Amino acid sequence: MAAGLAALLDDIAAIARMAAASVDDVAAAAGRASVKAAGVVIDDTAVTPRYVTGFDPKRELPIIRKIAVGSLRNKLLFILPAILLLSEFLPWIITPILMLGGAYLSYEGAHKVLEWVGLGGHEKHDTPAAEMGPEHEAKMVSGAIRTDFILSAEIMVISLREVTDETFWARAAILVLVAIGITVLVYGVVGLIVKMDDVGLHLAGKPSPTAQKVGRWMVKGMKHVLWVLSTVGVVAMLWVGGHILLVGIDELGFHPIYDFVHHAEEVVAGWLPAIAGAASWLTNTLFSALLGLVIGLLIVGVLNLVPRRKDEDEHAEAAAH
Repeated sequence: MAAGLAALLDDIAAIARMAAASVDDVAAAAGRASVKAAGVVIDDTAVTPRYVTGFDPKRELPIIRKIAVGSLRNKLLFILPAILLLSEFLPWIITPILMLGGAYLSYEGAHKVLEWVGLGGHEKHDTPAAEMGPEHEAKMVSGAIRTDFILSAEIMVISLREVTDETFWARAAILVLVAIGITVLVYGVVGLIVKMDDVGLHLAGKPSPTAQKVGRWMVKGMKHVLWVLSTVGVVAMLWVGGHILLVGIDELGFHPIYDFVHHAEEVVAGWLPAIAGAASWLTNTLFSALLGLVIGLLIVGVLNLVPRRKDEDEHAEAAAH
């Protein structure tokens, strides 16, 4: 009896060790998949603060919470089931979906670059957001969640690409961890960013000279933090979008562009053998960003031609009458 109990306990211990190992494997795979989506995560973090700009400070965290809940709903209820089913029954379609997302990121990045050089459109709001009422807040939250859907889809598909060799349920578990972890990370950081100036003002009102100095530094530094974050987000959009397109074009059978970039990596690594790995990565990143910018500008140009054509037709009809 004692021997049987000991054997049972040994079996239970073995099962527990296997389960723990499986959990560790899932967590490790989720970490690797999240790293691959880092560029889009940076972009997501950079984009969100603009949706709470101008609101009453008391509404900033509630708005971010609403967007975070919508983001998690996007990932778990809509995107995750769709991409799991596609990966199971139509695995070939993952590359085209990724490329569509890469094209979108390239377009967004190129549009921002055009705004930097004064060629992009700018929306003007004469009334502060804090005075526009709950309807405006709901509209901004809805817009943020729609934008998040695109970025979340890209994060999840990129993550999926890293775990295609896993079983169906392992992929599901890994992607659930990725969805929750990235959402908490992105919107936690966004919350810290948008409240940094409030914390600074609080510290500036303290009697301690050191606290006052730190508080003033935080308030003044806020605009610089947002500028850096926005700039990094644009670069990340172009880099990630361009790299997705670079690899996707190669996988679809057109190899010259990828081969050129790969050859450039080898050349630069040969010039800088002490940092060959970093040099290769930077070379690939540079060419990926350039490809993203070129394709993004092409998409911007094509989209801008459509309304112009309509306007020309309308003017022609008016002239005819």
